Amino acid sequence: MKKILTILAVLACNAVYAQNIFKAIIRDDDTKRPLSNATAIITSLNKGATADTSGTITINNIPNGKIEITFSFVGYISQDKTISFPLKNSEPLEIDLEPLAGELAEVAIQTTRTNQNMSDIPTRMEALPQEEMDEKGTMRPGDIKMLLGETTGIQVQQTSAVSNDANFRIEGLDSRYTQLLQDGMPLYQGFSGGLSLLQVSPLDLKQVEFIKGSASTLYGGGAIAGLVNLISKTPLDKPELTFLLDGNSAKGADADVFYSQKWAHIGTTIFSSYNYNGAYAPDGTPFTAIPKTDRFTLNPKVFFYLGDKDSGWVGLNGTYENRLGGDIQVVDGHPDDLHQYFEQNKTYRFSTQLSFTHKIDTSSELNFKNTVGYFNRSLTEPGYNFNGKQTSSYSEVNYVYHNKIFNWVVGSDLQTDNLNVPGSMSYLSYNINTIGVFVQNTYKATKWFSLETGLRVDYNTPAPINKTNGVFVLPRVNGLFKISEHLTSRIGGGLGYKMPTIFNDQTEEQGYKDIEPVDVSKLKAEQSYGLNGDVNYRNSIGDAVININQLFFATKVNQPLLLENDIYANAPGDLTTSGAETNLKFFVDNLGIYLGYTYTDTKQHFNNITTTQPLTPKNRISADVTYEVENSFRAGVEGFYNSEQLLSDGTTGRGFWTFGLLVQKMWTHFDVFINVENLTDQRQTRWGSIYTGTITNPVFDDIYAPLDGIVVNAGLRIKVK
Repeated sequence: MKKILTILAVLACNAVYAQNIFKAIIRDDDTKRPLSNATAIITSLNKGATADTSGTITINNIPNGKIEITFSFVGYISQDKTISFPLKNSEPLEIDLEPLAGELAEVAIQTTRTNQNMSDIPTRMEALPQEEMDEKGTMRPGDIKMLLGETTGIQVQQTSAVSNDANFRIEGLDSRYTQLLQDGMPLYQGFSGGLSLLQVSPLDLKQVEFIKGSASTLYGGGAIAGLVNLISKTPLDKPELTFLLDGNSAKGADADVFYSQKWAHIGTTIFSSYNYNGAYAPDGTPFTAIPKTDRFTLNPKVFFYLGDKDSGWVGLNGTYENRLGGDIQVVDGHPDDLHQYFEQNKTYRFSTQLSFTHKIDTSSELNFKNTVGYFNRSLTEPGYNFNGKQTSSYSEVNYVYHNKIFNWVVGSDLQTDNLNVPGSMSYLSYNINTIGVFVQNTYKATKWFSLETGLRVDYNTPAPINKTNGVFVLPRVNGLFKISEHLTSRIGGGLGYKMPTIFNDQTEEQGYKDIEPVDVSKLKAEQSYGLNGDVNYRNSIGDAVININQLFFATKVNQPLLLENDIYANAPGDLTTSGAETNLKFFVDNLGIYLGYTYTDTKQHFNNITTTQPLTPKNRISADVTYEVENSFRAGVEGFYNSEQLLSDGTTGRGFWTFGLLVQKMWTHFDVFINVENLTDQRQTRWGSIYTGTITNPVFDDIYAPLDGIVVNAGLRIKVK
């Protein structure tokens, strides 16, 4: 009997001893970013675990022997591994999952300052990742006008009929209610924002992030409609040297080069480009649809890694552009008594950037950012010249703390904006300073609910009449509901404001001509209330991935600033916009399908009269079908629809469809591509004249449709490294 008990005890001890612990770190194969919420499943044992914020998975009580474990994450290719227990090495196993074709894999977001995964942020965010940048870089290498214009809920509005100048609108609101940032810093604000869409290249970008709706507690006043943050490329362990050469049927050519390399304690990225376009007017139209353009850009950055705790980078941005549009005969150098009209923009853009991070410990860090910008623009028309020099700066310091439950950001920033207009129009000069303090907190209350709250207080000088102390208090709140593994919802809102300035689409259309100055102390700041909510379904079914997002939004702006008879004044009433966005993404094998729909209803309620806001189509549809074999071949077709829209003169612009086609073949060291835009040659000039008056002194109508018609571009991308 004693022998039997001894044998049972030994067997019991061995059984206990044979219970192994398995640990793994699951990461993105490309970026090496940890994949929070990835799963590891042992089907034979009915066991599993979910990765924490560091991507770490732990499974206990695994018996000896060969065990098959399946690692998976939505938007990534699942991976099966057979592992023999007991393990010879106690270190966590590193599992790198490869993203599926398409861009449904999770991305880290920088705009909220927390660098969290997008799926964990209560604020509704959208992001276009590197793959999208590469595709758009071949379709329009010289600027980001197309990149933004093809995004659901964002409308690019052309502000000059002959110079191709453009701004962008979010959720039906004027461009002055949006912010355009680069690496979290406002390089394009006020006077320098007018040509920004045309002077940023996709080749220098790693990612573009969007927040739609009130976001003022993040970066200050002005983001009533939302913001766009352009994230620059950073050096990776593998060096990169890429050349992009492109030419198009509208007399354009681009030559871009990007280089990056990382060493032990230092790294660099260098982007340089030359963009040229000859004066182009399709089918004998009298005015340029695309102006004659020469642009040079140079953006070098140096990155430094001072041990495990300190890192940062410094950069320079420099751009020179000469843009000449107008009567095609004048631009081609043959003016006469009848043909005299032209618009010439000469711009110099120069800025410095500095970013520094000190990690205090594993859960907290200090960050500092600074940019100083100089922008000089000269706008010349027959008998008229406007020249302005803007000097601006932005400085920010913030403290970030995070654990499994809380994520805190506390900080302060300072913005300065000075415009100097010499000569007879010096009355348009101004100087505006804003000091802000902010705090935001993300509280993960449960596995299924997270709450994000924020408060920002801004002090402005000079102060508007409705806030004589110049102080604005801006609360914001957002909630994230993880209803199930595949279904989530976000709801949130906040307050915003916009200081009175002369910069909006109307001013650009007039070329600053005859504009009366804005006296901030005699005008009210525009104040807003915004609310949005969405439902998102995301799942993988075999090799297929589907993502459906439904967004609803509403914003009210009290006493918006309007330009009437060349004088800015607060409107007697309010401006409201509401609507919905629907996005569907479906990927299976090498095929990707995207469908987007935007409904926008923007109204002006002035003097107890309600009217529709001009230049705001109620219905917009976008569709894209792409077939891609990774690193080998890509072909896609896309279509876009804009419904009828009210114009400023009371007439209605017609609805129209445009279509595009892209074919790209990739090899190890070079790609070739051909892209066709506006296949059906939809042009506003085909439907009637775009100006009144005479060809010598034209007065241009609103531009709501393409002017350049069908454009074919082809090029070569050379990847040396």
